[in-house]
Amino acid sequence: MLENIKSRTQKLISLYETEKAERERMAQELEECRAQNEAYRKQIEESRQIIDNLKLTGAFRGTAADRAQAKKQIDELIAEIDRCIALLEG
Repeated sequence: MLENIKSRTQKLISLYETEKAERERMAQELEECRAQNEAYRKQIEESRQIIDNLKLTGAFRGTAADRAQAKKQIDELIAEIDRCIALLEG
């Protein structure tokens, strides 16, 4: 009976160590995924900024309608900046 308890205890410890190692591996993998996710978010934001810049550049080179669209976007940005300033002052 004592050998049976000893065997089961060793098996339980072995299972615990296995699960502990798996948990640590998964925690490390999760951290790597989070870091990769953050890198992708930064890359997406940079790409969006490049796209916006290209749109504005194209608008200034393009037709009158394109320039009108660019002017509208710039006016919207200025209005939003003015709203932000008003909120900060208020």
